[in-house]
Amino acid sequence: METQIIKSKLDQLPDELKKEALDYIDFLLQKGYGTYKITAKKSKFKFNWEGGLSNLKEKYTSVELQHKASEWR
Repeated sequence: METQIIKSKLDQLPDELKKEALDYIDFLLQKGYGTYKITAKKSKFKFNWEGGLSNLKEKYTSVELQHKASEWR
């Protein structure tokens, strides 16, 4: 049912916006939402990033890294 609504709305867009919509769909699929399933159970936050910058602790302080991160934004 949602597919019909999406197709109908996509048909109403000009060609430039159709390409943008397709780009967004590709982005969602690339992020892994193509197999996304809604569940009542929420997944726990993972700390697999922890220690990712440990090799820089001798070179920078945490405050200096925060300032660098601000510059990158």
